[in-house]
Amino acid sequence: FDKKTDSENFVICNGEENVFQYFNLGDNIEIEGDKPKIISTFKEQYNSEIVPKESGLIRIRFIVNCNGETDRFRVIQSDLDYQPIKFHKNITEQLLDITKSLTGWRQKFSDQQPVDYYQYLIFKIVDGKIEKILP
Repeated sequence: FDKKTDSENFVICNGEENVFQYFNLGDNIEIEGDKPKIISTFKEQYNSEIVPKESGLIRIRFIVNCNGETDRFRVIQSDLDYQPIKFHKNITEQLLDITKSLTGWRQKFSDQQPVDYYQYLIFKIVDGKIEKILP
């Protein structure tokens, strides 16, 4: 928890030590509309005209709680050779804001109980444009 960036109202249902990694629970992306929804949302909302022509990878990791709510967003940035860099804020802030706006995250279950889990999106940026969204 980081009080500067995280919501105090966000509930981790099963305790901090019991947040599953996405790969422990099956499919990589669990959102209504699946990956096409994510791709279309970023295509509609991301404005590459207002950003520098930077290239690299931006990973946004976050927690989806047992109610399908999200928070605890973290951003990791690298160049295309996986060396740490810092992108211009017009790129990272757009990606983070759009990611935070995504709704419809599905619950995942372990032993029939809804669980909290980490989810991530990786954006391959080439000349300021989104070339690919992973996973």
